Amino acid sequence: MLGNLYTICSMGVRETVRDSMESRRKYGDANPVPYNAPSVENKGTKELKDLLNEIHANVQRALQEDIGSGDLTASLIPSGKTLAAKVISRENAVLCGIQWFEACFVSLAVDTEIEWFAKDGDFVPAGQTLCEIKGNARALLTAERSALNFLQLLSAVATQTRRFADAVAGTGAVIVDTRKTLPGLRLAQKYAVTCGGGVNHRIGLYDGILIKENHIIAAGGIQPALSRAREIAPPGVFIQIEVESLQELQEALAAGARMVLLDNFTLDQLADAVTLTRKQAGEAVILEASGNINLDNVRQVAETGVDRISIGGLTKNIQAIDLSMRFADPE
Repeated sequence: MLGNLYTICSMGVRETVRDSMESRRKYGDANPVPYNAPSVENKGTKELKDLLNEIHANVQRALQEDIGSGDLTASLIPSGKTLAAKVISRENAVLCGIQWFEACFVSLAVDTEIEWFAKDGDFVPAGQTLCEIKGNARALLTAERSALNFLQLLSAVATQTRRFADAVAGTGAVIVDTRKTLPGLRLAQKYAVTCGGGVNHRIGLYDGILIKENHIIAAGGIQPALSRAREIAPPGVFIQIEVESLQELQEALAAGARMVLLDNFTLDQLADAVTLTRKQAGEAVILEASGNINLDNVRQVAETGVDRISIGGLTKNIQAIDLSMRFADPE
């Protein structure tokens, strides 16, 4: 189970930054609560215990590439000046990325104050004020773009995931992400998926075995591939095999597969695959549909009876959420 990721993440971020973020946040309990976290096996998410480490690394890289040797334009502002700002959503969205956003400002000025009016996983309508900020003017202006980049991207992932999760609600199927993430932002995007109501597949190549077509060919067939996978799989690591036809599904089931990816099956083929699997193996086998699935057909896919639906577009084909950050002199 995912649980509350920030509750279990306790390592790696500099103490002064973390403590400041916690003490300056006025919202109260701003910890993320993943939307409708599904009760399905999700072993790969144990790696998200390192999320705070990842936030720190993401933010430091983003600030370094943007600031470089120094923010020349911010030097126009007196060094001791204080500014206030608010962030407003210009469209309906699911909020995600609070900790990345905060860390951008706090990394440059630890006394930055941020008051949130929503938390990660919350639906926010167009026009809603998400937060109010007060702090050193130079720091706010310098960190603004990086902070918004994180908030807009991660909110976009959470929002897209919510659309898919809502579309299959009540069917028993869950929405699953993939490794099709932006380089360097995998944990961030996978966290956003959980805030939108989705489930993480494996984090990387190291925490799950997914036997695809080329692996099967290289291993000499479905049965040899599964047999070898069982020999090498560390304890607790899942083994999933991809099939492209009902015949291959039968071979996989006969070889003892317990997690099968149905690649580019039609709706009729998916329904037949579910019937075949339940007849031959009962509920012991997890079936996952993948390929050519979008918001127009995802509910039909879910209604075939599959357990999981993986969507690469949750993290790959994303349009940033439109947010506005408006500055003013503090009262």
